Amino acid sequence: MATRKFILPIIVLAQFLCTSLWFAGNAIMPDLIVKLDLQSTDLGFMTSSVQFGFIIGTLVYAVFTIADRFHPSNVFFTSALLGATANLLIVLDVSFSQILIFRFLTGFFLAGIYPVGMKIASDYYEKGLGKALSFLVGALVVGTALPHLIASMEVSYDWRLVLVITSALAVLGGLLIRLFVGEGPYRSKLQVPKFNSISRVFKNQEFRAASFGYFGHMWELYAFWAFVPIILAQYRAYHLETVNIPLLSFFIIGLGGLACVFGGYLSDRWGSKKVATWALSFSGICCLLSPLMFQFSLPYFIAFLIFWGLVVIADSPLFSTLVAQNANPELKGTALTLVTCIGFAITIVSIQLLSVLVEFVPFENLYLILAIGPLLGVFSLFKK
Repeated sequence: MATRKFILPIIVLAQFLCTSLWFAGNAIMPDLIVKLDLQSTDLGFMTSSVQFGFIIGTLVYAVFTIADRFHPSNVFFTSALLGATANLLIVLDVSFSQILIFRFLTGFFLAGIYPVGMKIASDYYEKGLGKALSFLVGALVVGTALPHLIASMEVSYDWRLVLVITSALAVLGGLLIRLFVGEGPYRSKLQVPKFNSISRVFKNQEFRAASFGYFGHMWELYAFWAFVPIILAQYRAYHLETVNIPLLSFFIIGLGGLACVFGGYLSDRWGSKKVATWALSFSGICCLLSPLMFQFSLPYFIAFLIFWGLVVIADSPLFSTLVAQNANPELKGTALTLVTCIGFAITIVSIQLLSVLVEFVPFENLYLILAIGPLLGVFSLFKK
């Protein structure tokens, strides 16, 4: 087992490696469109299948108290192996419906990686948890962006390579947790989520404000991430510019990991709520300005997207901290499970809505719809 000072870096690295599974399907989507003669709207189904799998997985892991009944490191390792296997099966000669099943399973087992990684961190860090979570979410962001970097490699590139590499990285991440991270000193005893008490969860006004802020954040976040390659492709077609879509997608999404860490440090000075509110406000402004970005020259267009990619995720660990801090202690398991599931369910709605509207709405106005989430989220935070 690693000494305590190395625990957080190991968890962060493992989280980064394993969450590369999340958007592996999106990174190879252009190749799958050609191979399987798919439509552009299938991008939404690809992403939503992962999100739906994660929602169901989160509920199953919580209902059966898997991370509490079993050693969290073993749960993380097993989930990483199973998620990597589901991801790798796409390299076989399979249909699009089978691919959606495998992406669903990948999302299902990510429920044993992302939340369980946070639980492992909370078992080690009673104080400074907010800052620790900022590193973990940052790792999730970079891991999410990694498939785009792999896809940008043009030397003997084969789309199957993205799946092989991301699956191998996930196995490595699971091994790091299994071999070097033991039981934390603050690990709590078994707690069974009380779903018969769900009606009590939102009676806490502070918790309700944090939750609705998180819901607004999630409306925008994954839809933006999913459509970054589409935004770049639309700009390229409009301006006839040479744009490396996978590489730019990696930087636009991946640099958000630094924003998470920076936001964690800022929250120590100004508080999580204030920093989260400012980040959510800025991302909402980006949504409202999005019709103008296609008129920008390439450097300004890229700078705008990078800024959007920073502020769209900077508030994520802060909302997680606020939700955890304001949940009723005796209902914390139920509260966190419920909020996470609702948040990721919202991502399916926004992603699918964009996927439908892309056929009917002028592309420059398409992303205005994302402003609904930040606007309602900020309103909820101020209303409190």
